[in-house]
Amino acid sequence: MAHDHEVLVVAGRDIAISNPGKVLFPKPKYTKLDLVRYYLAVAEGALRGAGGRPNVLVRYPNGITGEFFYQKRAPESRPAWIEVVTLRFPSGRTAEEVVPRDTAALAWLANLACLELHPHPVRAEDLDHPDELRVDLDPVPGIKWAQLRKVAGVVAAVLRDFGLTGWPKTSGSRGLHVLVRIERRWRFDEVRRAALALAREVERRAPTLATSKWWKEERHGVFIDYNQNAKDRTVASAYSVRPTPDARVSAPLTWDEVNAADPADFTLATMPRRFAELGDRHAGIDKTPGALEPLLELSARHEREGLGDAPWPPHYKKQAGEPARVQPSRARGARRPLHPLIEIGRAKRKQDALAGFRRWKARHPKAAAHLEPADVLVDRMRGRSSLWTRIRVNLEHVPAKLRPRQGRLDPDEQG
Repeated sequence: MAHDHEVLVVAGRDIAISNPGKVLFPKPKYTKLDLVRYYLAVAEGALRGAGGRPNVLVRYPNGITGEFFYQKRAPESRPAWIEVVTLRFPSGRTAEEVVPRDTAALAWLANLACLELHPHPVRAEDLDHPDELRVDLDPVPGIKWAQLRKVAGVVAAVLRDFGLTGWPKTSGSRGLHVLVRIERRWRFDEVRRAALALAREVERRAPTLATSKWWKEERHGVFIDYNQNAKDRTVASAYSVRPTPDARVSAPLTWDEVNAADPADFTLATMPRRFAELGDRHAGIDKTPGALEPLLELSARHEREGLGDAPWPPHYKKQAGEPARVQPSRARGARRPLHPLIEIGRAKRKQDALAGFRRWKARHPKAAAHLEPADVLVDRMRGRSSLWTRIRVNLEHVPAKLRPRQGRLDPDEQG
């Protein structure tokens, strides 16, 4: 690198970019300075999605091939003009999180190698009442984009029927998000309950395409992750750059574009031109806040019919009315497991866990030949201070005589 830093004037402020030539994406050789310039090019849209909200920092200091980490607490050594707000989490702990308000804040975040913007669904002025319900469509392994489009169409229809407006975007990875602006009148638990009712209604209308089942061993098709609306959960917002080899970004779409869109078309290199030509496809999102009463009435009907709450994420306290938080295959009193599951390995790094799975397949090639993509369950687990990865295999498609028994975990480590 010719220089160890470069100073940009952004929104009237001097932003020092350290190591501007540091390569964050090895294949296309995109640098930290490229990342900064990208966020400046799409700043209006990026701030519409993440601005004015507390953000978790997702940092890749050594690029996408190195270690990354989630940083809830704002760095202590930060400019005085960087706004923060104090959040209280379900655990009872608190943290000051960054609230970006302008392009200078976006450039400062990019200098920290924050590829993704991960805002909470609340405004900094009101941390208890979300103004956004998030529909996260997460395809199980093996599901193609075409099926995701179909499920998105069902989501759009359900939202219309319940008086709400959805704004679709690619996740930048394999999924699709639909953002729903809502009036700031409901607390997190109520928003999550509305999201669960919506997920169940989508599943009812398209039972072969979508599921609201929390446990991976029960899922099929496209999972509608209602728990993304629990307090303290965040998703990558519009225009976030994702850690993929081609530097894909989360692209806001119109509903007409959903059927023709290919997530691979939207990258750090291509999005600035699209933004310059078309503007922000979500420019009108704040003009259509909706009400949750119809979905909450549906939720109440579900409860009267015996369909109560669904499982929460594992690190949340047990909730009143929540069913037993145990995998169906391990439920007490079950005569036999619903699915024949074995655990392969646990590792602090996902790539190490996947390497262990490759070794398992090499040891059991006949069993591996019968596995379908959805049979491999890759779980991101939360440890005391970090995330770790667990890999399990569902052997239901493997003939009984070929099914390996549970063996020693490889690797066997945990954060």
